[in-house]
Amino acid sequence: MYALRITDVKKVYKSGDTELAVLDGLNMAIKKGTIAAVVGRSGSGKTTLLNLIGGLDRPTSGTIIVRDTHFERAAEDELSDIRNRYIGFVFQFHNLLSEFTVLENIMMPNLLQQYKVDYAYSRAVELLSLMEILPKKDMKPNRLSGGESQRVAIARALINDPEIILADEPTGDLDITTAEKIKGLLFNIVRKFKHTLLIVTHNPSVVSDTDVTYRLHAGSLNTLLGNFN
Repeated sequence: MYALRITDVKKVYKSGDTELAVLDGLNMAIKKGTIAAVVGRSGSGKTTLLNLIGGLDRPTSGTIIVRDTHFERAAEDELSDIRNRYIGFVFQFHNLLSEFTVLENIMMPNLLQQYKVDYAYSRAVELLSLMEILPKKDMKPNRLSGGESQRVAIARALINDPEIILADEPTGDLDITTAEKIKGLLFNIVRKFKHTLLIVTHNPSVVSDTDVTYRLHAGSLNTLLGNFN
């Protein structure tokens, strides 16, 4: 079973009479439970690809299928529902809400989906424990280090038990030691709960334990079979 299928996707941006094809005939099929990575130079289209898969943008042409839904022709409310219920987002800049505690930040997506408070609380505590940051649960984000903030952001992305997790340079702003720790925690949780993870990165150490790695170049993907070179 595939979590994600992309066929001949093109994304063209227009500025006046000029057209820029960021993605050009891109194909990808990722099985459920796979940890996959996409590597490529800055500006190669990695973030554009994640935005398309996450339903935040639409392709110029081609098909994107998530949960048997064709994203390229789905209504906006359908895309929004799938994003909220089945897709978790992790970004390089964690975007935590400063006025809420760590625990409240993580619980928020659950509560927005109208889960009971007791369930959201127990789920958040479980994830904080798995991310090894439970003692920080009552702190505000401004008292956290960069690595701690990213752990909280990952827990928040996982709170709704998404089928697919999209991670955009999640360790890009961290030192090598912290990045390796965060990667290990994320990969362990993903494998534990059998999520599908697609991570875009320029960091060779991040892709070392993936099931499959692609290089994005000239608008298309090449499989690297887990190698960064």
